[in-house]
Amino acid sequence: MFVPIGKNHRKQTMDESKKVTGSLPMPSSKKGPRGFFRDVKLEMKHVTWPKPREATRLTGVVLGVCALVTIMLTVFSLVVEVLLKLLVTGGK
Repeated sequence: MFVPIGKNHRKQTMDESKKVTGSLPMPSSKKGPRGFFRDVKLEMKHVTWPKPREATRLTGVVLGVCALVTIMLTVFSLVVEVLLKLLVTGGK
């Protein structure tokens, strides 16, 4: 609900609030950069970090999936290449 404060006070319209100033829009923060990094530090303490063995295992899974996708895309590319050559040359 909008409650005016004084005679000349009026509600800001959507067009007025989106004025372009020539720079990137910055989020309004009352804490400033120091407060931001303090909040980041506090949040990082809440993170549950994996054990080294678990991190190594998951890295292996990621590398394995990458290798599998690479092989699948290579095979797909070769099949498409052969099919296009057959189509262009007419099977000769």
